[in-house]
Amino acid sequence: MTKKELRHIYKRKRATLGEAETEKMQDLILIQFQQLPLPFLQYLHTYLPMDIQKEVDTYPVMEFLKFSNPGLHIVVPKTGTEGNTMTHYLYDEHTVLVKNRYDIMEPVEGQPVASRDIDLVLVPLLAFDERGNRVGYGKGFYDRFLLQCRKDVIKVGLSFFEAEQLIEDTDEFDIPLTYCVTPQKVYEF
Repeated sequence: MTKKELRHIYKRKRATLGEAETEKMQDLILIQFQQLPLPFLQYLHTYLPMDIQKEVDTYPVMEFLKFSNPGLHIVVPKTGTEGNTMTHYLYDEHTVLVKNRYDIMEPVEGQPVASRDIDLVLVPLLAFDERGNRVGYGKGFYDRFLLQCRKDVIKVGLSFFEAEQLIEDTDEFDIPLTYCVTPQKVYEF
C-alpha cells in the first residue's frame, strides 16, 4: 500500500481504539521497550503525543529512560514557520508548552540542542513496514531532522499496530527506523 492509503487506514484504526484497550497496549509497549539493548544515553529526543491523534504516549518511556540513564537530557521539537523544519530544545518541568498550528505541544522557548548531540529519537508514526520504513503525517519534518543527526543515532518508533509488509512508495529521502516497538514485539531493522 502507499503512504496515503496507510495514513487513511491507520488514522481510522486509531480513532476506533477504546480507552481501556489503549491503556493496556501502552503498558505492553513500555514492557517491550524495556527489552531494547540500548547504550547509556545522554540526549533523548521525543515527540510529545497528540491526544487528538491517539498517538502512543511517550511519557512512560521518558520516565523509564530517565531512571535507567541518570542525568538524561530530554529534548523536544519546535516546528519552524517555513520550510517544515524543526529546532530542538531541552525539556523539563519548567518548560512552557503551547499548541502549534498542527495541534502539537511545543516549547515557547528554551535552551537549544544540536541534532548531532542526540543519542536516541522517538519518532512519531502512523504505520511502518518490515523494512523499518515509516508513514508519518506527510510533512517530512522527521526525515529532514534525522538527516542532520549522527549516523549512529538510534531511531525508535512506537506503534499500537504491527508492521505492514511493504510501504510501496518510499524514496531515498525516507530514513528507516532502528527499532519499532509494538504491544506484541520489538522489530529490529
